[in-house]
Formats: sequence, C-alpha cells, structure tokens
Amino acid sequence: MLPLGDLIRDLDVRLVAGEAGIENAVRWVHISELEDPTPWLSGGELLLTTGMRLLDAGQQRAFVRLLAGHGLAGLGLGTGFAHQEVPEALREEAAELGFPLFEVPYEVPFIAVTEKAASHLVNEHYAVLQRALSAHERLERIVLSERGLDGVADAIASLIGGPAMIFDARGNELVRRTHRQALADDTVEEVRAELRRRIRDGARRGYAPGGELEGRALALPVVRTPPNGTAQPGDLPHAWLVAAKEGGALNEFDRLTLHQAVTIVALELLRRRVADDTERRLAGDLLTALVSGELTGPDLARRLEPFGLGDRVGVLVLQPPRAIKAEVEEALTTAVRDEAPGGLAAGTGPFSCALLPHGRGAEDEAFKLAERIRARVAREIGAELPAGAGRAAAAGDLRRAFHEARCALEARALAGDESSNGSGPPLLATYRDLGSFQLLLSLQDDDALRLFCDSILSPIEEGEGAYGGELMRSLESFIECNGQWEKAARQLYCHRHTLRYRIRRVEELTGRSLDSARDRIDFWLALRGRELIT
Repeated sequence: MLPLGDLIRDLDVRLVAGEAGIENAVRWVHISELEDPTPWLSGGELLLTTGMRLLDAGQQRAFVRLLAGHGLAGLGLGTGFAHQEVPEALREEAAELGFPLFEVPYEVPFIAVTEKAASHLVNEHYAVLQRALSAHERLERIVLSERGLDGVADAIASLIGGPAMIFDARGNELVRRTHRQALADDTVEEVRAELRRRIRDGARRGYAPGGELEGRALALPVVRTPPNGTAQPGDLPHAWLVAAKEGGALNEFDRLTLHQAVTIVALELLRRRVADDTERRLAGDLLTALVSGELTGPDLARRLEPFGLGDRVGVLVLQPPRAIKAEVEEALTTAVRDEAPGGLAAGTGPFSCALLPHGRGAEDEAFKLAERIRARVAREIGAELPAGAGRAAAAGDLRRAFHEARCALEARALAGDESSNGSGPPLLATYRDLGSFQLLLSLQDDDALRLFCDSILSPIEEGEGAYGGELMRSLESFIECNGQWEKAARQLYCHRHTLRYRIRRVEELTGRSLDSARDRIDFWLALRGRELIT
C-alpha cells in the first residue's frame, strides 16, 4: 500500500490537520463533489474535492466525520474554487479526529495527485505479481522434482511466513509444516473441527478460519481439474489448503500466493494419484497372478522386489462392498504407505489386499500392524471393515498365505454376527479363527484335495455343461448367505424362485441335500478347496 505521507511529500500541497494519520495507507484516489460519497467508496481511499457543497460549518464538520467513520485515508481540499483557503471548521474537526486534511492549491491540478498515486500503486502491484510469479515457479519446481506434498507445504510455509496444512476431502490431515513457531495441538484441532463442520455442510468455497487464527489465516478448497481442464465453482473439493501468517494479517502477496498454491497442490495430488493408480494396477496384476498360481517360487519373489518386499511377507485381505471398493483401495494404499513402507496394496477379484513386509519379529506384532492398517482404512471410509490376516510366509510361497487370510475372513463371517457371549467376533481374523478351513490349508497334497473336491462338485459341472457354472455360483452364494433365499437371490441378481430351482437341481445331480448340515459342510469345503488348487 501507498502511505499518505509518501504520496504528498513531493507535491506542492500543505498538510493542515491530522498529522497522526499521515501514514494511513492509500488504496486509491477518488474525486467527488457529493455531500455523501461513501456509498461509492469501500475504505482506504484518498478523497479530493473542491467542497463546493460544503458551505457552512455544520456541513463541513459532518463531512469530515462521515469520511473518517468510513475508513478513508484522508481528504484533500482544492482551494481557489468554492473556498479560498481551508475552512476553520474542516481544520478543527480533522484535528480532533486525527484525520489527515491537506490543502491542494489552485495551481496544483487533482490529476497530479491521481497520476502519482496510480503510478506508485501500479508499480507496487507489478512487484507483487513478480514475487507471486517467482513463488509459483518455485512451487512448480518442487512438483517436478517429486518432493511430494511435504515439499509443497514446506515451501508454502516459507513463502507465507507461517504454518501450512493440507487436509483431505474428509478433513483428515495429510501434511503440516511450520515456519518458526509450531501450532499448538489445540489450535490444529480447532482448525480441523471447523473444517469438518464446513465439509459436512457442503462447503465449496474458501473461508477465513476463526478461533486462534482469526484474522491471519485462509482456508482454500483444492478442486480436482476435470478432463476438459476447467474446474467449476460448484465442484466438490478433494482437499483443503489452510495457511496462516505468524506475524499478523495476510497481505496481498500472501493471498495471491495461496490462491496459486492451490493449483500446485492439486497437481501434486494428481501426480500422486496417477502414481498410486499405476502402482495399484501393477500390484493388482501381480496379486492376480499370485492367487491363480501363475507366479510362484523365485519368479514371484523376483517380481516382489521392486515393491520393496523382502524374504518374508504378510498378507491382509478385505472384501468391501463393490460400491466402495475403489475408495477402500485408495485408503488402503495410503495406510500401507504410512504404516508399512515397502508394502503394496491392490485389488484382485472381489478382494482388496495388502502385502506387508515382515521381519523376524514376533507374530503378534505383525498382526498388530495389520489391525492398525485395517482400523485406519475403516476410519477413512467411515464403515466397519472386517479383514483377514495371514501368517508371514516366504516371498515365493505367498499363495497359501493369501488363502489363509481369505479363509480367516470367511470363517469370521460364518461365525455369525454375534458370538455366544453376545459380543461380535474380532474385526481382524487370523489363523486362530480358521476352524474347518485349517483342514483344507493343512493338506499339502494337491492331488488329494482335488480328488475330494471333484467327488462332490464334478456331478454338477459334468451333468449340466455350460449351465453347471451358474449352478456352482448359485450354490456358493446360497451357502455364503447361510441359506437365506432372499439375500442369496439379490446377490445373484435373480428371482428367489429361480434360485430354488437351481438348488433343487444341485441336489438332484449330487444326491445330497442342502438341508443336511453335513452335506452343506461338504459342499462348502469342496468350494473352498477348489480355490486352493485352481
């Protein structure tokens, strides 16, 4: 801003009152002969007038009070027109209020004042834009050098001179950087609580945080740029940037820098998302090959090395609803990155999986790590998410560890919603919860397991040809839904009468009855066993 004293210093004008306000910042210069120009002024202006309507002392005093009350920087009265000199009433009122009043002689045109102010303000704005451009280039270099959100937040904090925080779309903190003074935990929690409240209310615009940071902070939405390259004002933010200044209010450069930084944060989040998606696709292909048995032994161990997985690896398996599967896998990727560097997360079939590096430490520590990751994903999604964890295995022999984790998850589901003592089963299932699955997993002879499965399931596959696959899917859904016709039919997208026909046909082909607990267990073991050997 332009101090009033600097503006009038080299002009042939005379300050007659209000020296206390000589350093008032001049935002612009305005010329008016209205008795009340304030409806067209926003504060910070220097007003120039000849006072042709200010004919008596009462009007003159009221005029000065009006301008001072509206926050103007000062008043310049042009003499030689309506007034040959500055009226005493104007002078006295300005002196009493400490409001700068100066005389502009007839020989000095108003345009001399406006030109000097415009020149200074334009140069100042240009300097601010130059600084902001340099700041933008600095932030761009950080993104290009792949220093991540930490590097971006660190640069923002340095440029603003205060703390910078980036939150995700739910208000969870992604990164926080300080300048000289760290924010108190209470202040951070206050910011987070206000942000989450606004997110719940559907906030899509920036705002000035209240509380401890009131008057010196700004929160801005980060909107993902769509394929057409134009983000709309109504688009939902997928992150938030919050920054504050340590030494006082944010200035024009700070605000401009923060608005530019929003684009840089969006680019960094997009870069990280693309990298995560690419890694998940590669990891998904690897997991699919692992589960199918296409990759085993040294070949599998070699493919795991680029992901940072060593000799022994643990497996975590979730089976989220289809509607939130992509969201779960994104949260799982973040959780693995933070909790177990060197692990990988991806989806394979209906499952969302994580392969976790495992040292030679205690088994219980590995399960605690798996539970931390599961709990974090559940918090991110806002839903209860059971999971299964397999014991660590050699990198080349992970297929059995995967099936152990998957079977533990299914055994937990089969245990029912309530245990006998009225409390639900643990949300993380391990080999201790395998039950009958332990029998299948302990069979090292694949030929023996295949013979058992074929003896039960082959009549269905061979007796109905192509329709046998439909019967198998119906049988599996019916058992997984504990014999609930409506639930199983919804899962298969068919009518319950269609499902009844299919189950009756299975019973006819196999000579078994699904009303029999023993036959149902045999079917269930055979279906699970097929997954271990195919």
